[in-house]
Amino acid sequence: MAKELHELLSELVEQYTGSPFRPTQVEACHGGCIHHSGIHSDGERRFFVKMNGPNALAMFEAEANGLRAMGEAGAIRVPKVVGHGVAGGQSILVLEALDLGCSAGKSGWQKMGEQLAQLHRSLGESHGWDGDNFIGASPQPNRRRSSWTEFFVEERLRFQFELAEGKGMNFDGWEAFLEVAASRLKGHQAEPSLLHGDLWSGNAGFTSAGEPVIYDPACYHGDRECDLAFSEFFGGFPESFYKAYRQAWPLDPGYEERRDLYNLYHVLNHANLFGAGYAGQAQSMMRSLGDL
Repeated sequence: MAKELHELLSELVEQYTGSPFRPTQVEACHGGCIHHSGIHSDGERRFFVKMNGPNALAMFEAEANGLRAMGEAGAIRVPKVVGHGVAGGQSILVLEALDLGCSAGKSGWQKMGEQLAQLHRSLGESHGWDGDNFIGASPQPNRRRSSWTEFFVEERLRFQFELAEGKGMNFDGWEAFLEVAASRLKGHQAEPSLLHGDLWSGNAGFTSAGEPVIYDPACYHGDRECDLAFSEFFGGFPESFYKAYRQAWPLDPGYEERRDLYNLYHVLNHANLFGAGYAGQAQSMMRSLGDL
């Protein structure tokens, strides 16, 4: 770590804790496919640090805002934000270091389901967020709208289709598909729940004490079913999680029909990030959803 960045890390921790911090040890760790990550320690205290180029500061600011919002809801554990900034040609995000990685039993997953339902009961005044953020490395627009259908069609699907066009990917009939999407959501009254926004097994875990934790958010206010839908996409969580969630807050009729539509957003985003394989999957989903 460059001297300037080292000094910034020390300054951020000192501002947060009120006591000096001079890290002497660094433990490399997994932090996703976008940033470099490590645990920085002075032998007594440990902090999780994400690093990237200076342009990543906006991503770190958005992540910090989402973590703070979920933390303030007091429903489920998230890493506490220490601070963020730029120095020495690098940007950093400093978070509480949590002892993650233990496998949770049925009771742990039940608790996570119950706590996610509690998080979703934190409601906004409208669908959206107080600023745009990111879903992975992609921009995620969040202009507030009173209509959930309008928000999802315009801020989620249309944006991804237009982003794909700019990258030379052509999805047959996508403009007509937006009308299909709107018709599928017609009559569904979704409350503007506080969402994690990118909830899958890679962004959820448990502390050594078995406490559920979620992290790496892409927060906004929207239909709570979006979190549940994406949680099912890469193999899903254990059934005890979903059963506990439904017991805490039963889902509206028709969730299974909306699930694939909500996950189309993520498949489109993966196509924009990773290319043609996901583009074919997205086109297939469009045909299935709209008979295009």
